[in-house]
Amino acid sequence: MSYGPQRIVCLTEETTEWLYLLGQEQRIVGVSGYSVRPPRVRQEKPRVSAFLTAKVDKILALQPDCVFGFSDLQADIAATLIRHGVQVTVFNQRSIEEIFSMLFQVAAMVNQSERGLALINGMRAGLQQMQQTVAHLLAQGARRPKVYFEEWDSPQISAIRWVSELIGVAGGDDCFAELGQQALGRDRIIADPLQVVQRNPDIIFGSWCGKHFRSELVAARSGWQAVAAVQAQQLFAIPSAEILQPGPAALTDGVAQLHRHCVAWMQQSLLSAGVPLQELQP
Repeated sequence: MSYGPQRIVCLTEETTEWLYLLGQEQRIVGVSGYSVRPPRVRQEKPRVSAFLTAKVDKILALQPDCVFGFSDLQADIAATLIRHGVQVTVFNQRSIEEIFSMLFQVAAMVNQSERGLALINGMRAGLQQMQQTVAHLLAQGARRPKVYFEEWDSPQISAIRWVSELIGVAGGDDCFAELGQQALGRDRIIADPLQVVQRNPDIIFGSWCGKHFRSELVAARSGWQAVAAVQAQQLFAIPSAEILQPGPAALTDGVAQLHRHCVAWMQQSLLSAGVPLQELQP
């Protein structure tokens, strides 16, 4: 017997990817139009929503027995579906630990607790390995790079909480960590772009919510030529599907990209100081 919901609509990407990883994609009957992980999802599942809007009639026609959503931004969609008698579960994970909690809850709902825990433990092990690598470099005298993560360009919005935390795991220090504690984008707006210049990040990451990150436009901003990251050409794009999705992607592929660039910067700083690199012992 198969327990839990059998016909699930996922209004955001992370629950879709997670159900595929759990081997439960047969339960999914509709997905967000932004879903790209795994790639075959776009051929296999009907797209029934954007992020702030949804095709309610199409969702109802699919006869879901559960709809998964994310955050207060989808509250209106959730309320409409609830009024039509649909079971809706809206998660609001903002931190690394809250993401892990969401993943376990979804796994339990589809009777995959054991497999879910195994996958979660694997992700935790990956994060711990990154932290060990960073600690090894710090012990050799490296310092953590100052990192500016830009979630949107106009207005400029800094990293949301899970991204800010993952920067720390990856080896960097978020230049605007205090803003990362704010759940809403409007509360993470950097009103004066020269604040970034003043904090002088060593690395700049950009992920403009589905829009292509233009590093050359960032580097050309007034006054930004004095920023260390711009001078050293340390500006990197990370696809939003891999870092701004509060689910498996951010905890694997997204943080791996942050880590690769932070570690490369730390290693180069040691070499520039004449310190020979020591291998991390297994």
